[in-house]
Amino acid sequence: MQASPTYKARFEEAYVSYYARMKRFARQYLIREEDAENIVQDIFSELWEKRLDFTSLVNLNGFLFMMLKNRCVDFLRRKTFEQLAVDEIQSEYTRTLKLKFDSLEALDNKLLNENDIDTIISNAIDSLPERCREIFVMNKIEGKKQKVIARELNISIHTVESQMAIAYKKLKEALKDYMPLFLFFFI
Repeated sequence: MQASPTYKARFEEAYVSYYARMKRFARQYLIREEDAENIVQDIFSELWEKRLDFTSLVNLNGFLFMMLKNRCVDFLRRKTFEQLAVDEIQSEYTRTLKLKFDSLEALDNKLLNENDIDTIISNAIDSLPERCREIFVMNKIEGKKQKVIARELNISIHTVESQMAIAYKKLKEALKDYMPLFLFFFI
C-alpha cells in the first residue's frame, strides 16, 4: 500500500523532530549506540508500516516516549537474561576446570613413578579372569584388532567385544583410585 503524500510529510516531520532525541534517550540506557539506533529505527519502521495517523494522537511526544521506554526495557530485560545465562555457563565451566585442576594436583607423584605404574597396572590386569585377560592383552598390549583376536582364538567378534567390556569394567573398578592412569593407558 502506497503512503499518501500527506502521510509521508507527517511521517518525515515526526522522524526529523524526534529521531535524534529518541536516540539520545535510548543511548543513556543502552550500552551500545547501534542498539539505540536499531530500537529507534524499529519504532519508526513499525509506525510507517502501520500508517499511524499522527493527527489522531493527542500527545505524540508522550506516545513515542512510551514506545521507546518499553522497547528499551524489553531490550535490557532480554540482555540481562542472556548475560545471566552466559555467566552461569562460565561459572559451571570454571568449576569444572577447578575440579580437573584439583584432581591432577592431587595425584601423588611419588606413588606414580614408573615402577609403581607398571606394578599397579600389572596387578589390575592380572586380576582379570583368564580369558578376559588374554583378550585384553592381545588387544591393548599387543595391539591386535578385535577381528584378528576372534579369528586367532576361534571365537565370535561379539565374544571379543563383550570380554573387552568386562575387562574395562573390572579395570575401571580396580583402578578407581588411579582413574587418570586408567584413562591414560586404556582409553
